[in-house]
Amino acid sequence: SVRNFAVGILGNLFARLGNGAMPFLTPLLLQVGLGYSPMHAGLSMIPMTVGALIAKSVATPLVRRFGYRTILAVNTLSLGAMICMITGGIDLSSVGIANLASILMGMFMKAQMDEAGEIAGWVIPAAFLMAVALGAAAGVFSGVLISKIKIPPILATMGVNQLLTGISMVVTGGNAVSKLPRAYSAMINNKILKVLPGKRGTMMGLIPVQLIFFVVAAVLVWFLLNRTAYGKKLYMMGTSENVARFSGVKVDSVLIKTYALSGVLAALGGMIMLANYNSARSDYGSVYTLQCILIVVLGGVSPTGGCGKISGVLLAIVLLRLLETGINRFPQISSYYITLIWGAVLILVMVLNYFVEHPIVKRKKA
Repeated sequence: SVRNFAVGILGNLFARLGNGAMPFLTPLLLQVGLGYSPMHAGLSMIPMTVGALIAKSVATPLVRRFGYRTILAVNTLSLGAMICMITGGIDLSSVGIANLASILMGMFMKAQMDEAGEIAGWVIPAAFLMAVALGAAAGVFSGVLISKIKIPPILATMGVNQLLTGISMVVTGGNAVSKLPRAYSAMINNKILKVLPGKRGTMMGLIPVQLIFFVVAAVLVWFLLNRTAYGKKLYMMGTSENVARFSGVKVDSVLIKTYALSGVLAALGGMIMLANYNSARSDYGSVYTLQCILIVVLGGVSPTGGCGKISGVLLAIVLLRLLETGINRFPQISSYYITLIWGAVLILVMVLNYFVEHPIVKRKKA
């Protein structure tokens, strides 16, 4: 199946990025860890092995060449887009929140620099806390517009995105905020868990700090959706808001919390972008909105709400990044085609979803 195929790719990448240990056993362990029985995991080894072979020959060199730091920011934004779409809404303000958070926090950290370009130890944690507060406030604003004033989510979040982008341009004058403290970029782009020298040379680190941020965010979203009453209310609202309201669900409160959480995830994505680019600007990540929506829809989240799992979104992230790095491998294909391909894939997925949800029944002629 596609799921086992993707798990094979993912497991092989994990194994090879960790110095190449057990490239074909790791996908099997992933299957068991995801809750499948050992027998089911064993039977699924064929598609997993195919995925692992592709990862060995194509995906692993591409990931090592292009890196994965630039993809974790948009992945974090996708988690926020996912929870909003489950309610039947959409969040188009993520990029605006991310850029404003990165700009303001970049300016804050620059203001705390000494003559040697160093900052105190409390500055980075304070910057993250203020970014989270900013993202939550922006999300609450969108949620109030949607729940209280009854503005359609697409219009409310689009307006908030333009408002925040305008604020970013006014604050910076259209210029980039650069020359940030070296300590910030070094910490966020660092890796942990040092390993010993092996046949392929010394690995400076095994787990990127940015990946830890994303994994923690993904686990938090999974827990909220699957282990809390909030998650049940979210799916109920996406299925039918009227039914949820008559069932005693405080729809307005849930919507505000949902968009606030999306804003927090967007702000965290902005802090990752700040470390990747080592600068901040109002127009960074302009294509991330399309990518977020594509990842969420391709991951099985219904645009009309009511269904969707984070496991599907994670697999969609893996498959899309493999496609993108595969395209970048061919120099004769311009990088400008990537955005075109994303748009085409999004339309194709929407069309396929329509035919899946509305099957054509052939009626016999009387």
